[in-house]
Amino acid sequence: MDVIVKPVGELKGEFGALSSKNYTTRYLLVAALAEGTSTVYYPAHSEDSDAMRRCIVDLGAVIEEDDEKIVITGFGRNPKQNQELNVGNAGAVLRFLMAIAALGENIHFVNTYPDSLGKRPHDDLIVALEQLGAKVTHQNGRLPITIEGNKPQGGKITVSGEVSSQYLSALLFLTPLLPEDSEIEVTGDLKSKVVIGQTLEVLEQAGIIIHATKDYTTFHVPGRQSYEARTYTVQGDYPGSAAILAAAAVTKSNVKVHRLMERSKQGERAIVDVLQMMDVPLKHENGVVHVQGNGRLRPVEFDGDAATDAVLAMVAAAVYAQGSSRFYNVENLRYKECDRITDYLNELRKAGANVEEKQSEIIVHGRPDGIEGGVEIDAHYDHRVIMALTVVGLRARQPIVIKDAHHVAKSYPQFFDHMRSLGAIIEEYNN
Repeated sequence: MDVIVKPVGELKGEFGALSSKNYTTRYLLVAALAEGTSTVYYPAHSEDSDAMRRCIVDLGAVIEEDDEKIVITGFGRNPKQNQELNVGNAGAVLRFLMAIAALGENIHFVNTYPDSLGKRPHDDLIVALEQLGAKVTHQNGRLPITIEGNKPQGGKITVSGEVSSQYLSALLFLTPLLPEDSEIEVTGDLKSKVVIGQTLEVLEQAGIIIHATKDYTTFHVPGRQSYEARTYTVQGDYPGSAAILAAAAVTKSNVKVHRLMERSKQGERAIVDVLQMMDVPLKHENGVVHVQGNGRLRPVEFDGDAATDAVLAMVAAAVYAQGSSRFYNVENLRYKECDRITDYLNELRKAGANVEEKQSEIIVHGRPDGIEGGVEIDAHYDHRVIMALTVVGLRARQPIVIKDAHHVAKSYPQFFDHMRSLGAIIEEYNN
């Protein structure tokens, strides 16, 4: 499915934020690792969270779901063998379950997205699992991947944090279940540290004890622990809401987004701070972000490492700022569903934006009078790119066409519906 995004002068309305994909996948996993029945209220419904639902069932969990909640009876430390575990295009789900697969005998992950997740490397996690004694068969660190657990015991583990924090999160889910204590040492510059905070928060809620140094370089994990069956409530999602808030910022607007906690551990909460730094009129109180945009934005400099999944939306807003903005420490954007620096900026240039890239930086020379548009652009199968390009299209002089826009469903299936409810003009057609 392709979409045409047409210029629009005003956005107005309000709705509740989508439930957090990151918290949903983590809650589903810890519920599956518990021996007993857990309940997750307001789980996200997206391709990623649905991939976790599907996979934990394939590994032995039993689930029942209604409109409000999902009830999960876990498989504990005994996942079933599976010859065809399909995570779709969900990198975090793959990496978390690769670690859990080390508890099993033989689990095979298939490659159904060869042009996206199939291109992404997982070497650092593979090396760490091999330190625990797992046998991993792979294609130069990529899918398809087969893991034979060989009854890992625990002990000393080193894992690189240079590419992704997901490798460390995966080990933190696994090691409490092992017979011996584990010591995890993180080498290199750990990316997206704030997301490790989310993992530790969920583990603590599930009854797991982990001792971490303040800089997240060393973790002592007592073994022989058990996940407890608990009740969880998923908070609103800042990464998806970032694009909505950016859209409100670049237009004349009166937009409210509910269910966004002021003290959330989601790093992407920084979208609120960044828009305030850009002089966007907004208030954030009682879980509601209220944007009354006037389309005028100041440029900004921002360290994007702690807010990875909001950076593209910030860049989209900066396209219309009155000056040059710089987003630095964002190299890990290169290792997502696509290269979110090179690929994204190439599409922005096609639409008329003035942007530069460095290895770990994005520089945006704002064009407050708007960009030309009138082009067809490629979203590279990436949900974050689709949402950010939609924001840019709102102030282009001519409509832009976004190819393969249905991939927005990976994290935010209702994105276009929510944008239309605010007054955006977005037309769909099948190519």
